[in-house]
Amino acid sequence: MDEMTERAPSSVPVAPTDGRRRSGARIEERELPPPRYEYGGDEFVFVELSEEMSFRANLKARATLQQLSEQGLPGIIDLCPNSTSYLIRFDPDELAPADLVAVLRSIDARLGDPADFHFPARVIDVPILYDDPWSTECLLRYRDRHQDPHATDLEYMARINGFATVQELVTAHSDPPYLVMGVGFTPGCYWSVAMVPREQIVVAPTYIRPRIDTPERAFSHGGCFAAIYPSPGPGGYQLIGMAPAPIFDPAQRLADFRDSPVFTQVGDIFKHRPIDRAEFDELRAQVEDGTFRYRIHRCDFEPRRFFEDAARYDEQLLAGLYGA
Repeated sequence: MDEMTERAPSSVPVAPTDGRRRSGARIEERELPPPRYEYGGDEFVFVELSEEMSFRANLKARATLQQLSEQGLPGIIDLCPNSTSYLIRFDPDELAPADLVAVLRSIDARLGDPADFHFPARVIDVPILYDDPWSTECLLRYRDRHQDPHATDLEYMARINGFATVQELVTAHSDPPYLVMGVGFTPGCYWSVAMVPREQIVVAPTYIRPRIDTPERAFSHGGCFAAIYPSPGPGGYQLIGMAPAPIFDPAQRLADFRDSPVFTQVGDIFKHRPIDRAEFDELRAQVEDGTFRYRIHRCDFEPRRFFEDAARYDEQLLAGLYGA
């Protein structure tokens, strides 16, 4: 669990209350420690790059796996990057675990700065009805499990992040794009972080005790991570909205799911765009009749430009999605 999951600021807003961010703001992060390599049974190697949320660690994991893929080692079955770590599944009859770790150490020694890599990315418009009736009905049934039994999750998040109103929180929360750092846990589940300097990231602890029920497509926030619940089930993230479109389609009815029932990919850049109830209902109708399509802009993600001026680079990414 990264340190941002354990605490939330109590006074100063983490983002400007008008939703705007200053250009010129650099992404400053700590230097990464040496990777920690561990074996998982006979078929897995797990590598931890950081114990806290880190854009640099996430990019280093992806750069390392990119380099590993290019080597074409026999026996590699699956590569799974995560927020600050990665997991490799392999066939031990074709590739000895110690040999795989030796290759990974060699890649790490010559990798250089992961900010100098480029990564293919999809910038995606993700409509969200903030403060919706369905997730609100759900959260109200579980106030005995929450830090503030007398407030909604949005009201609680606004207060602990220093915002005067829920609308100020929603504006700050939805203003930046979010980098998808990991996909997993349950089919289609993802976690994403706002592409802003650390001090501007909205944070919130998870529930004191998890809910036993969460609606499908509920939009949520826990620690520094924003996520849409792909299917109904238990959960502990704060509930703040509802997505009209799925991120998991096991029947693969919709065109965006033709290649996989899981829509989200590591490295996606989501723009959680606030919508009203009328647009929500219109998009739900498109989902029901099978005509819904996500709006997607494909590009190369350039970490160096992001680290040097996050706000300006975010604007350029979104201009590619929505037009200048």
